[in-house]
Amino acid sequence: MSQRKLPDKWQSSVRAAKAVQVAFDMDETLQYQIRREALDHGLSPSDQIRHILTLPTADKPKRPRLTVSLSPDDYVYLAERYGLQPEQQLEIKHKVMDELLSYSQQMLKP
Repeated sequence: MSQRKLPDKWQSSVRAAKAVQVAFDMDETLQYQIRREALDHGLSPSDQIRHILTLPTADKPKRPRLTVSLSPDDYVYLAERYGLQPEQQLEIKHKVMDELLSYSQQMLKP
């Protein structure tokens, strides 16, 4: 089988696939400090670590988002909480987003 050249737009994906993720076990205070600095600078903790190490970071900003892993049991719980079926994962996601938005608005009130 012959090797085909990948399209240019896929070349960066090949480089990313070859990258190795490194995890660090650090003191909780140090982790908090790095996360706080990242938040203050609008960076991800990973980009903040790259900044500290003077490694290059992506120029274009990433879409800011929060993530949480939900198990099938979590979907059952949330579906019951919101009056939905566990299979209605998109609707559950919207309800979660609404609840988080409401939470953040209440936290911002003086």
